[in-house]
Amino acid sequence: MKSKMKTNKSVAKRFRVTKNGKILHESANRSHKNYHKSASRKRRLDVGSELQQSDKRRIKKALGI
Repeated sequence: MKSKMKTNKSVAKRFRVTKNGKILHESANRSHKNYHKSASRKRRLDVGSELQQSDKRRIKKALGI
């Protein structure tokens, strides 16, 4: 009997897959100690970015894609 591949839940909470197959993640340095960061820096960090090509294979496997 063949078993299903389980999704790694910690990875699923950190990454999001778009309709076109891109894998997005949130920027680092945004969660706490924001009082000393400028407003423009916080706005820039608020936007997520696409995953690096070198990490895609590993993350896709963890997500079960």
